[in-house]
Amino acid sequence: RYQEIKTSTGYVSEKTIYECSACKGCPRKAECIRSKSKTPLEERSKRIEVAKYFNEKRDSMESKIMTGEGKQLRMNRSIQAEGVFAYVKTDLSFRRFLTKGIKKVGAEWTLLAMAYNILRMHHKGQNGRLGTHLYSLAA
Repeated sequence: RYQEIKTSTGYVSEKTIYECSACKGCPRKAECIRSKSKTPLEERSKRIEVAKYFNEKRDSMESKIMTGEGKQLRMNRSIQAEGVFAYVKTDLSFRRFLTKGIKKVGAEWTLLAMAYNILRMHHKGQNGRLGTHLYSLAA
């Protein structure tokens, strides 16, 4: 069957649900259905939910990041973000927000991120590394 599920944020997910109709008497039923439902095993059947739009988009992005250019861009991208947070906490001495509320904290975080990016660009300029990458990008 086909089902539309709306999340709390308003996104509508479209899923196709496949359910086995002949699970009774199957010798591998206990191995196949591993859910921890309180419903007795005899009353349950195998169910698979497939989001086809999501799978199409995932396959599309997988093919993009596996190209030569995608691999170069991934090599130049930072693997971990923890270093940035450590720098903000220790070197910039930022331990807590000075404002309250989502919008004000968002504005404060945006200013902090801009300050970090400007400092980073300044340090690259001082070291003569502006316009350089860790690995050369494909033309």
